[in-house]
Formats: sequence, C-alpha cells, structure tokens
Amino acid sequence: MMTVHKGYSSAFQTGKISFGLTIPLENYGRDTPVMKHQISLAQLAEKINFHTLWLQDVLLEDPTFEDPATGQIYDSFIYTVYLASHTSSILIGTAATVLPLRHPLRIAKEAASIDRLFPGRFILGVSSGDRRKDFEGLGIPIMERGERFRETYKDIQRALYEEFPHYQSRFGKMEKANLVPKPSQRIPMLLTGYCQQTIDWVAENGDGWMFYPQRPTQQKQTIDLYHEKVNMYHGDVFRPFVMPLPIDLLKDRHAPVEKIPAGYRTGRLGLIKLIEQYRLIGVNHIMFGLSQSTRPVEEIIKEIGNEVIPHFQ
Repeated sequence: MMTVHKGYSSAFQTGKISFGLTIPLENYGRDTPVMKHQISLAQLAEKINFHTLWLQDVLLEDPTFEDPATGQIYDSFIYTVYLASHTSSILIGTAATVLPLRHPLRIAKEAASIDRLFPGRFILGVSSGDRRKDFEGLGIPIMERGERFRETYKDIQRALYEEFPHYQSRFGKMEKANLVPKPSQRIPMLLTGYCQQTIDWVAENGDGWMFYPQRPTQQKQTIDLYHEKVNMYHGDVFRPFVMPLPIDLLKDRHAPVEKIPAGYRTGRLGLIKLIEQYRLIGVNHIMFGLSQSTRPVEEIIKEIGNEVIPHFQ
C-alpha cells in the first residue's frame, strides 16, 4: 500500500505559499555556470526553511538559445541524487524533465529509485521541451513532441503503478515483465506550461501545474481557469499552482518594485508585498531564480530565508 507523499503535502497547501530555489545557486547571468558551493548553499537553504530545490533538464549548450546555459551542467537525475545525499529533508524537483527526449521506462526506473532512496523528497516536474538543438541531437522530431509527451506520460504511469502491465507503444513492449523497484508512494508529477496539450489535459492528468511568471492580474486569470478545470475533472480537490520568479533582491529594503525580464528587481519590503499578491490569487509555491542577481547569492538566500519566508509561515 502506497503512503502519502509527505513532501508534496508539506510544500503545497491551499491558501498558503512556500518557496524554492532553482539550481544553479550563483550569479551566472548568460554565462556558463561554474557550479561551485552548491552543496553548502543547498544546506543553507534547507536550514532556513526553503522547501524545494529545482533542477533543469538540458542536454546541449546552444549559444543561439535565449538561455544558453546548460541547466545545472550535470544530468538532472544524477544531480538530484547528489544534492539529496548531502541534505536531509529539502525536496528536490525537476523543472522540468523533458519527456519526449527520454525513454519512459528509464524515467520510471530512475524516479522510483530516487523515491526509494530518498522517500518523500522527489517531485517529478515534466515538460514537452523547447530546445531544438536537444531534439536534433537525439534525432527526435520536435514537431512530434506533443504526441510523444502524451505517450511517454502514459507509459510512465503504467510502469510505475501497475504490476506486470501488458502494453505496447512506440517505445517498446511490456509483457510478462515488471518494473522494479516500485515507488513507496505516488510520485507527484507537475506539468510545466501546456506541454503541447490543452488546459483540460493538464487539469485532468497533472498533480499540479507549473506555469510561467506573469503579472498578478494576468496570472489570476490563468489560475482561475486552471482551478475551474481541475474542479470539472476531479471535484473539490487541491492541485497546486507553482511559478518560477527571477529576482534581483536589492540591499535597500525600501527599493521599489521594478520589472525585469520574467521577474522583478526590488527590496525586501517590495518582495514581501509582491509575494502576498501572488498568494492571494492562488500561487502555492514560488521558485526563485537568482542567476540575474547583482548581490552575492548567499546574502540573498539568507535574507529571504530569515526576513521574507517567516511572513508566510
């Protein structure tokens, strides 16, 4: 019998907001991350009440892409194990595993293994991908990503939660065989964006939705529609809404809120007011991106953890 995923239940709650950080934890801007001090910073984040660390799934460096950095350089599943081994409780999630670029049985095997080794600490964010060079490098037509996403998602569910499933798909055949280990609990799968699907598909199939940052007034419309669709397919159940947010937190706590690409530059007091706006419209988790920060990352993590998070606990 599967247990409740304690990490998911703790981090995502109705009417509340929790906080995560996207790896790498450094001011790399558009340069290649150097990946130094990640463990000590992750341990610091865990100590001062951040809930989650989020990892990207990027295969190749592409200088023509708007974000040329290759995620956190290392493979996301391998780096998940590395971070989890050096921390004790903080959740680690992928934001997001590109399903069309990975075999569903491999994803299922890796996710179940991580879940067994680090119970209640792994969240599987998934996406359809948008980096053309990754698709080209693996010989996978990017125009097929929507269909491949659906098929991969379905095969993962079968492999993880059915005993000796019997099925055949474009990825292979399962007959008189079983995936081991099985996870000890349902591994939360959060969808990123629309994944080349409809809002109905997202609401019906996902355990939560990670959507791109928008101004509060725009984001409210998106969240309201999502809640309406979730209610249509599942009734009165809770599905969290998660949002990335790049920030440049200034030393002057009174600094006004200023828009930057996909995020904000502001002081501590402005950030608190901004977060409260997002909480009130239904954002349940914010993953801060610090790559564009002008102050040392360690200072920002400490200030958010000690001076901002307590306002929302």
